[in-house]
Amino acid sequence: MPTTTLVSVKPPPPHSPILLKKNSNFIPARVSQRSPHSFRVSSLSLSLSDMDTSSGQSILYPLHRCKTLHLVRHAQGFHNVEGDKNPDAYLSYDLFDASLTPLGWKQVDNLRQHVKASGLSKRIELVIVSPLLRTMQTAVGVFGGEAHTDGVDAPPLMNENVVNSSRHAISSLNSPPFVAVELCREHLGVHPCDKRRGISEYQNMFPAIDFSLIERDEDILWKPDIREKNEEVAARGLKFLEWLWTRKEKEIAVVSHSGFLFHTLSAFGNDCHANVKSEICTHFANCELRSVVIIDRGTIGSDESSTNFPGKIPQGLDLPSDVADEKLSGSGPSK
Repeated sequence: MPTTTLVSVKPPPPHSPILLKKNSNFIPARVSQRSPHSFRVSSLSLSLSDMDTSSGQSILYPLHRCKTLHLVRHAQGFHNVEGDKNPDAYLSYDLFDASLTPLGWKQVDNLRQHVKASGLSKRIELVIVSPLLRTMQTAVGVFGGEAHTDGVDAPPLMNENVVNSSRHAISSLNSPPFVAVELCREHLGVHPCDKRRGISEYQNMFPAIDFSLIERDEDILWKPDIREKNEEVAARGLKFLEWLWTRKEKEIAVVSHSGFLFHTLSAFGNDCHANVKSEICTHFANCELRSVVIIDRGTIGSDESSTNFPGKIPQGLDLPSDVADEKLSGSGPSK
């Protein structure tokens, strides 16, 4: 059972969310160098809180005010390969909405094995995904069903051979719902790899993903000459965390991007141990998974507990001994 140690930054507004650690993190091996079953597990502890959170202090919150998030960066895309060779490649329209490489698909398969072996696949109630090709391929490959077969009365999450990937269609049967959300996109602007296609084109590729939260078919957020600033990405990330409280699901996977995840998480951990701050604020590897718990301190969400029980049914006498001691000492509440 992981500890509930928190770290905090400067006092936020009272409705700000808190993040706690979970212990199902997955950092992928380099597929060409290590066994596909060789995983490194670590834990993460973060918060956005104005409370005293000194090292070693535990903090307790009601369970129904918490959501578990499994944060995933997409697998290797062609833009990652070309950008590693030459950073100027990120300016090339040849990398528009880049898809996964064959090695990226191997990373997806390895993370899928981990998700199944750890039991996450049975617990996740919702998958939220950035509406770009590489993130949707990663999301359906990791959290989707098995190979889709004709005659099944359910649309596939992904059709066969999308963008010449040579991958089988992926079934939506026995899978959580998948919802595309623009708030968790990568830095907007300038880099063509971060510009999305029309939603109608994506709907033909990924029939079972829900695109209803995206208002415009064309990408009106990406600008060819204006790159979103890091602090703007961080602010968008905090807005995304607050938006999550509009959802009823308690355990959610989020498949997003390096910049979005890094700058969102970098808002946390400024008053904790340097090693923990470093753990929080490192960039995600391709297809890395980190699990956290987000806490609603300001009752943004309205869910009631599904496990709490009021007790005293049927009614009966119930004077606790500590209250009796207070009354006997005269320190109890006056009637």
